[in-house]
This record gives sequence, C-alpha cells and structure tokens, in this order.
Amino acid sequence: MSDAIKHECGIAHVRLLKPLDFYKEKYGTAFYGINKMYLIMEKQHNRGQDGAGFASIKLDMNPGERYISRVRSVAQQPIQDVFEQINERINTVLVNNPECANNTALQKRMVPYLGEVMLGHVRYGTFGKNSVESVHPFLRQNNWMHRNLILAGNFNMTNVRQLFKNLVEIGQHPKEYTDTITIMERIGHFLDDAVSKVYKKLKKEGYTKMECSPLIAERLNLKKILKKSSKNWDGGYAMAGMLGHGDSFVLRDPAGIRPAYYYMDDEVVVVASERPVIQTVFNVDYHSVHELPPGHAIITKKSGETTINKILEPTERKACSFERIYFSRGSDAEIYKERKLLGKLIVPEVLKHINNDIKNTVFSFIPNTAETSFFGMVESVEAFLNKTKTDEILEGRRSLSAEKVTQILSQHTRIEKIAIKDVKLRTFITEDSSRDDLVAHVYDITYGVVKKEDNLVIIDDSIVRGTTLKKSILKMLDRLSPKKIVVVSSAPQIRYPDCYGIDMANLEGLVAFRAALALLKDQKQDQLIDDVYAKCKAQEHLSDNEVKNFVKEIYSSFSAEQISSKIADLLSGDEINAEVVIIFQTIENLHKACPDNLGDWYFTGNYPTDGGNRVVNQAFINFYEGKNERAY
Repeated sequence: MSDAIKHECGIAHVRLLKPLDFYKEKYGTAFYGINKMYLIMEKQHNRGQDGAGFASIKLDMNPGERYISRVRSVAQQPIQDVFEQINERINTVLVNNPECANNTALQKRMVPYLGEVMLGHVRYGTFGKNSVESVHPFLRQNNWMHRNLILAGNFNMTNVRQLFKNLVEIGQHPKEYTDTITIMERIGHFLDDAVSKVYKKLKKEGYTKMECSPLIAERLNLKKILKKSSKNWDGGYAMAGMLGHGDSFVLRDPAGIRPAYYYMDDEVVVVASERPVIQTVFNVDYHSVHELPPGHAIITKKSGETTINKILEPTERKACSFERIYFSRGSDAEIYKERKLLGKLIVPEVLKHINNDIKNTVFSFIPNTAETSFFGMVESVEAFLNKTKTDEILEGRRSLSAEKVTQILSQHTRIEKIAIKDVKLRTFITEDSSRDDLVAHVYDITYGVVKKEDNLVIIDDSIVRGTTLKKSILKMLDRLSPKKIVVVSSAPQIRYPDCYGIDMANLEGLVAFRAALALLKDQKQDQLIDDVYAKCKAQEHLSDNEVKNFVKEIYSSFSAEQISSKIADLLSGDEINAEVVIIFQTIENLHKACPDNLGDWYFTGNYPTDGGNRVVNQAFINFYEGKNERAY
C-alpha cells in the first residue's frame, strides 16, 4: 500500500505545420510550440519526476546556423528547471537584441529552442544511476543533417544483450551498454545506410552534392528504416524520434504494452503518453484524440505530410493494465470509469469480511490515486445499503412508525479522510532503525472518527512490496483502535516482475512472492524452490521462444486467499492489536473492469513477449543466488 512504484517515463512530441509567423499572428507568440510542450510535460509529471529533457529542431536553416537545441535536467523539479533554462536563454537573446522583438524570422535564427519540431521526456530513475547523462532525449550527432538522430522513449527492451551483440557484429562500438543507446545506434545504423543509398542514387542521376541534401530529405523512407531497426526488438515501447532535417516519428510496440495517443489538424501534430493531457492542452474533445495502433508509427515528413504506418505486425493486444490502475491520469474518461468499476467489483468480498455491518464500518482510502476506486466502492456499498433499507421497510410495512422509518432511512455509509500524506517529510537517514521511525510518520492520521467496535476499510490501488503498509500505515491505523482493519487492493496480487517499463525488477521485493515462499516453508515444501531454480537454470541457453515461466510453480499449490492471508500475517506482526485482513482484486474482475487492456503479466505471469519468460526466470535465478541484479 502506497509503496512508491516508479514508472519509466512519458513522452511529448509537437510538430508545428505552419510557419512561426502564423502562430505569432493567431496566438500572439512565436513561442506557441514551446508553451504547449511545457504544458504537455508538466501535465505528465506523474510519469516521471527524476529527470526531464527537451529538444527542438529548426527547419530550413542555413549552413553554419544552429538548428538543434537540447536541454536536460535532474534538478529536484526537473520540468520547471528545463523550462527556466529555456526561458532564460530566450530572454537573454531578446534583451540583447531588441530588433528581434517582432521579427519572427530573426527570432528563429537567433533564439535557441525556437523550432518547429519538438520532443520532450519525463522519467524516473528506476534502476541504477540517475544522472543527467541518463535523461532523454538522447542525441546522435553527425555533420550530415539527415544523420542526426534525437531519440526519447517510454520503454524497456528484454533482449538488449542480443541487440547489443548484433551491433558489435556489424562493426559498431556503442559507447554504453544500455537499451536506449543500443536502440538509438540500431536506428542510426539503418538511417546511415539509407542516407548513403539515397545519396548514391541521386549522384547517379546527375545531381550535385549540394543539390542532394534537400532531395535526401524528400526521398528518405523513414517507414523502411523503422521496419529494419525494430525487426528483432522484444519489449514494450513508445519510441519517439526526430531526424536533423525535420522528419519525426513515434513507434508503438506490437502488443500495445506502452501507451501513445495523437492529435492532428492543419496546424499541429501532437503525440503524448496520455489522452487527457492532449485534450486539456489543446482544448479538443475525447474523440479527436486517437490511440496510436500497436505496431504502428505516426510519421511526419519535413514537408508536414503525416501518415500512420504499420511497421510491425500487431500481436495479441496486451496493453498494460497497471497504466489504468495506477500510473495514468485519472482524468481520462475511460480510465476514470475503469477505476470506479474496480472499486465496485471488490465490494462483495469486503462485505463478507465485515459481516455486512455497514453501521459499524468506516470507509477510507490511501493514497490519492485510489480515490476514484474508493468512489466506486462507496457507490456499491450505498447500493447495498439502500437495498437493505428497502427490504427492512417492506418487511415492516404498515407496522412501522414514522420514527422507525426515519431511523431506517438515516442509515448511511460512514466515509472519512483517515490518512493524509505529509509530502514534505523525507526519510533522509539511511540507517534502518532511524529510517523506520521516520517512515512511520510519513502519514498524518485523523483521530476521533473511529470507535473501538468499528471495522476500518481502507482501499488502495495496489500493494506491491508492502513496506509502507508494514512500517507505517498499519501501525498508524491501529492507533485508532478499530476492531478490524480491512486493507483492500483494487489490483490483484503482484506476483511477477515487470520488464517493460515499471520499476518492479526483483522478485524478492514483491510481498506476494515472499508470502508464497513462507507458505512453502510452513508446509514443508521447500524443495520446490530448489526444483524451480534447477528448471530455470536449465533454460538459460535456450532461445526466448522456447523458454517457459517456471516461477508460476511457486504459487501453484496455493489459492489467492491463502496467499492474501499470509501477506496479512507478514505485514501485521505481533504489535498490531486489531485483526488485519487483506483483500485483493481478482484477475476476472480486473479483466471485466479493463476489457481493452488485458496486459496482466505482473499478476498472472503471462508475459506478452517471448523475452518476458526469460526475464522472470532470470529474476528467480538472481533471487536464489542472492544477486541484486536487473534480470534484463
């Protein structure tokens, strides 16, 4: 509950289709595109607060004039820092060159960042270092305008080792062993090759070297480059890129794991990780913003021509359900409905654990992201209560006095704000005993609303590691002296690591996994742990499409209820006086609530790509061998 799950990132792409003078005349500023990029990135800050980056390309600049600008930051508020740097540079030029004030052409030539093609990125440092060198967009530079590549993405690749090896085999020497560098160099390789081929063809046609440059921009087939580059990619991704001369693209993985949405009219092409961001920033309705189909790329040529192109054959759609439950902004119309339904669907199980005693139950939620599910839960509880009232009145019929009817009708669901997170409190001490005491005070508590005979029902969107629940929240709730604490997760048990862009890389960090291990030990089935390890090791040298997920066997002997009960035991401990019950959403209800986003590998172990099975087995091997390493 309320564990800090980190997400890889969010992307923002804006391509202006008109000359800058158009935006100056219509919107009062030539900086229209930069302003929109700031808003898109800021409204996606939920997707990454460890780093932010912005890059722009100016079209049709003369040789010797700068046409690419980039700024990145890992400051405490990186988005604000990026745009403060941009603003400072712009203002410095305008103050020192007053003749630029109303001259858009002069502004474009002299002011950095003022371009027609823009790419932004926000990120969490999910694994390893969080330095500015790790922040997107990445830049692959070249004196040939067409060979400059700027890349940013929301992605993880499961087969980066193989992709890196492929680059080495064709003679490259990548500067880093990371999936971003590997992907950028792979695209760069096929980009270089395509530029060379077009150039040679133009020379044969009799064009001079100078005449070739604009013609390369026209003839370069970005669709073909992306097809070759992505042929062996295995992972979840929404990959965005810009070429130095002005072509741009956003490519989505074939299973639709990572999200991407676009909007376009005769003025602008926009792509972002979230639909409501585009709706709000450009004031357009829901139906004007489209989901980029899996396996497809939106490509905008330097000319402004924009097309949706199939790059990879779409596979079975496995869009990430965690996006719906937790990460994406709840202001999206579909996500809002889905989260409410998740809250509604879990109510029968809640009622069972409180013996339908609405009168002596207080309902609340932690953290704010769970508020929408809470609304759904309360609506369903209210419906149950209304039915109970109706039945009670009908049973009494004419024998009920007016006072008794009033008493029945006055029954209501008790809703309270129980916990408030102190966002300013940070656990700055790393020593365990000191840190645990600080963690226990991250939330403030509301006293006086819970009685000793009450059940206290608290809903969250997910329970991943259980650390905050054990060290802070349960202790805090127990101070209110309720009879029973019922912790509700609107998501199912998270049993397997993610490898497509969410910070859940290790098995031992997952409380459901620890609970399953504890149950195996309780029932003297420890040998299964050794057996699964042996099976995983035996597959190390198989190709990805031959690998099976043997970690499923760790859970196979137990029901979801048994694991939930053991999780409650692990997290409550002897110091909690109240009875603690933990309820998780079922897989069936998850699919019912999110029917178009069936990516559930964290819960079921059914990975949408071949590389996923290899990653989960490697994660188990790392756990067994005591290695604190990333499994991909």
